[in-house]
Amino acid sequence: MSHEIAATQPLAPGQLLARGVCRHLRGHDFVTLVEFPPERGKRLDVMALGPKGELWVIECKSSRADFTSDGKWGGYLEWGDRYFWAVDADFPTDLLPDDTGLIIADAYDAEILRFGPETRLAPARRRAVTQRFARHAALRLQALRDPGAGLALF
Repeated sequence: MSHEIAATQPLAPGQLLARGVCRHLRGHDFVTLVEFPPERGKRLDVMALGPKGELWVIECKSSRADFTSDGKWGGYLEWGDRYFWAVDADFPTDLLPDDTGLIIADAYDAEILRFGPETRLAPARRRAVTQRFARHAALRLQALRDPGAGLALF
C-alpha cells in the first residue's frame, strides 16, 4: 500500500478504535504501532511499548460479528505481557473472556476498564519483539519521509 493511498482511504471501524486506543496509551507514555506483524502471517491490531519495556497487545473489535468470526486471537497472547480487547461502548462485553483486559474506545480516546493478568515474556522473546517493533517503526517512518522509495507503510 502506498503512502498516497493510505492517506486518502477512510478508516474502517476497527481502525478508528485503534486510533482512540493509541491516543489514550500515549497519555500513559506508551508508543504504539497499528497492524503490527510480530511474525509472518500474524497481524496485531495495536502493539504498545511502555516506558519500562512492557509490551501490550490490543485487539480491536467493532462488532459482535467481528469478534465471533475471529478465532485466531489466542495465538496473539504469546506476543505481549498483557492482552486487551478494545471495543466501543455499545459492544456486548459479556462475550469477552474475563481473564483478558478491556478497553472501551472510540475514534478519539479510550479508557482502560480492566487489566488482564500480566504474563511477562521470556527475555529472548522480549528482545526479539522489541527489536522487530523498532525496525517496523523505522521502516514506516522512512516510507513516510520517502514515499517514492517503494516501502510499504503496513
